[in-house]
Amino acid sequence: MSDNDGKKTLGLRGGGRPGQVKQSFSHGRTKNVVVETKRKRVVVPKPGAASGSGATSPAAGDPKKRPAGISDAELERRMKALQAAKARETEEAETRAAEEKAREEERNRRREEAEAKEREEREREEALKAKAEEEERKKRDAEEAKKTAKQPAPAADPAAAQAAEQRGAGKAPSGPRKKDDRGAAADRQNRNTKGAARDDGRRSGKLTLNQALRGGGDRHRSVASMRRKQERARQKAMGEQVDREKVIRDVQLPEAIVVSELAVRMAERVADVVKSLMNMGMMVTQNQSIDADTAELIIEEFGHKVVRVSDADVEDVIDQVEDKEEDLVDRPPVITIMGHVDHGKTSLLDAIRNAKVTAGEAGGITQHIGAYQVKTDSGAVLSFLDTPGHAAFTSMRARGAQVTDIVVLVVAADDAVMPQTIEAINHAKAAEVPMIVAINKCDKPAANPDQVRTELLQHEVIVEKMSGDVQDVEVSAITGQGLDELLEAIALQAEILELKANPNRAASGAVIEAQLDVGRGPVATVLVQNGTLKQGDIFVVGEQYGKVRALVNDQGDRVTEAGPSVPVEVLGLNGTPEAGDVLNVVDTEAQAREIAEYREQAAKDKRAAAGAATTLEQMMAKAKADEDVAELPILVKADVQGSAEAIVQAMEKIGNEEVRVRVLHYGVGAITESDIGLAEASGAPVIGFNVRANASARNSANQKGVEIRYYSIIYDLVDDVKAAASGLLSAEVRENFIGYAEIREVFKVSGVGKVAGCLVTEGVARRSAGVRLLRDNVVIHEGTLKTLKRFKDEVKEVQSGQECGMAFENYDDIRPNDVIEIFEREEVERTLD
Repeated sequence: MSDNDGKKTLGLRGGGRPGQVKQSFSHGRTKNVVVETKRKRVVVPKPGAASGSGATSPAAGDPKKRPAGISDAELERRMKALQAAKARETEEAETRAAEEKAREEERNRRREEAEAKEREEREREEALKAKAEEEERKKRDAEEAKKTAKQPAPAADPAAAQAAEQRGAGKAPSGPRKKDDRGAAADRQNRNTKGAARDDGRRSGKLTLNQALRGGGDRHRSVASMRRKQERARQKAMGEQVDREKVIRDVQLPEAIVVSELAVRMAERVADVVKSLMNMGMMVTQNQSIDADTAELIIEEFGHKVVRVSDADVEDVIDQVEDKEEDLVDRPPVITIMGHVDHGKTSLLDAIRNAKVTAGEAGGITQHIGAYQVKTDSGAVLSFLDTPGHAAFTSMRARGAQVTDIVVLVVAADDAVMPQTIEAINHAKAAEVPMIVAINKCDKPAANPDQVRTELLQHEVIVEKMSGDVQDVEVSAITGQGLDELLEAIALQAEILELKANPNRAASGAVIEAQLDVGRGPVATVLVQNGTLKQGDIFVVGEQYGKVRALVNDQGDRVTEAGPSVPVEVLGLNGTPEAGDVLNVVDTEAQAREIAEYREQAAKDKRAAAGAATTLEQMMAKAKADEDVAELPILVKADVQGSAEAIVQAMEKIGNEEVRVRVLHYGVGAITESDIGLAEASGAPVIGFNVRANASARNSANQKGVEIRYYSIIYDLVDDVKAAASGLLSAEVRENFIGYAEIREVFKVSGVGKVAGCLVTEGVARRSAGVRLLRDNVVIHEGTLKTLKRFKDEVKEVQSGQECGMAFENYDDIRPNDVIEIFEREEVERTLD
């Protein structure tokens, strides 16, 4: 067989065409590979052979060098595939080169066409411009010719003379023309011509409405505008994107923003912004909101700068500058009287200011924060805050400690350290203010001041008489003993503190107490801490704002301004603020309103987030918990904000895992008809603390059956609510074991079933009691007795040591040696601690 007999041609085209790969083989021996291209014919030596030699492949001829498991046929097949892949790669490279060349030719052609079109456009515009200039020139020539034709003929007119001769000699003219008349007519004609020329000259450079509508006139596009237009047309013809100059903007970004608003702030198309969001995987519309992080990515993608802003930035208008040292002046100290209830705090303050405050307090205890200013005999001015001592007024004592400079801890010499005394010590330490101990009631026979000093050591309060650094003074509010020493100690402590403030700035202060007065509206007792509060100032306090309508001092007198450390009542609020809120003076009412609205919305969001369940499991758990817990709803109205706050906190502490008190609503002011409506809808009583219901509210409560309870002492209020909540508790069921019986034998009785013959081993067995069946000390059944017999008689009870017969209700699995436990249940009324 010749070498050509076994030839096989591989390729995409027919044999002999350029780009075809040929491979010859004969008798299983692979020969050289021939690759034909467009330019030359390349001979690729077979694998393993030297170029230009006829040696056989080592892998094909030598079995030891060939990879294991590869036969001649497999090796031959792989070589064919390799050569075919090389041929395809060569062909693809040639195809790509041809396509690239075609694209280059197409680009050149388009560029030439664009340049030709641009030249034609430029020539056409130049022709139009030349034509417009020619028409304008002809128009001006025509107007000048028309003006020349309207000029009058000269005085010696030959035509007129000839006409006069034709009329005949001896005929007088129809009207003799005077020389003066001819001169006046000529002057009028000249004036008209000159006026028209002036008007044309004045209006020659202005565009009239007729010229704008006709498209005529002398105005043309500037050379720069024409060049820009030609450049855009060239770029469009070339297929290039026309890029305008990018304007980088500073985009203010709040915490959340609507997509359309974001596009407006970036000066971008809304569709482009929505498209960019969709590319990020967010399917939103232009009216939907996105978060700040997502919006920041969009802004950076469009090449703008992000300026993060927050809704809280509205509070930046509040002046927070640091005061200079030269602007600070001395101010009076703020002293807070703290201690346990009924230890004489208010009486001590009465003795200092020669007033009778306790006479007006219900039950003889203070239930509000009082703010007073006292001037001593030495001329020093002191500002006092009197706080309640009852356990319910914890937050009010804490608030007093936060705004004070010095704390006077009042301890009764005959009662020593009590729970609220310890709490007052903790508040003073938390506020990091100096403390002065006033040991009161030293005039009583049972007074023991040394015991007070000793007990204070347990709470790390070491007085000076115990070698400590805390001043202590023995006083008596009744006899006036030690009052001068107490004031001297306060003045000494204030001098050490070097208290200063800047009165010449926007005022700021703390709300000590707030109430809703019937005749004056919302009233806030404010302790000015810095600056000077003046009548007419616009301020914001918590979620409320207003304008100072009037200022009333602690004596009830109206004042025009209040400086640092001065307590005053402020009138002019739009609502009742919370006790403890900070008052700040701002420039405009719009700023105050904006800050108040932001704070109100933030508080509403916070309350909603605190009471919202985020997952389905949480919602189900909350619903189940509400079902398991019995609630006592109430509605609270108080005279001042601090008292309402204290009552709500006391109500939250009442209850356990089975019952709780829920305050539906609380506020300050009289009980109104809307309060009665809310109470009726919720089935809740209305509690009034030092307030009363108006006439319409009383009538509505009588018609709707709503209970109104009035209180003036917080002890009574808490006790009554606790008793009412105790009524919601389910009665406690207690089990009393009364006896045990042992089964000795089991009998089967027709019509009854199995009956146990028992011996009562302990106590007594009663038919009305409950029983449990114990087997090996394991309860296997609990129920009631169907029968209890002594011999053949049915009996009510069987004493210990006697035998009896017992049968269980709906249960027959009883065996000898089982034990029957006999017990009785009783219900016990429960109360809240």
